[in-house]
Amino acid sequence: MNWQLAEAKNKLSELFQRALSEGPQEITRRGKERVVVLSGEEYERLKGNQPSFKEHLLNAPSFEGLDIERDGDTGREVQM
Repeated sequence: MNWQLAEAKNKLSELFQRALSEGPQEITRRGKERVVVLSGEEYERLKGNQPSFKEHLLNAPSFEGLDIERDGDTGREVQM
């Protein structure tokens, strides 16, 4: 269901219940900007079992042996 922002503010309890019973509820402002309210269960399902950012970095491939030395070339001279 679509809600205008003012209506969503006035009927927050109803919006909350509908998100739980009917699924995601879309809120618009001036017919353009929008957000979606959904149940915590639906959010967890969509999010899936993703590692945290920290876990992702800790499990990244090793950069050992990767040559990251900067080239000593200073570029070219430009005539103005």
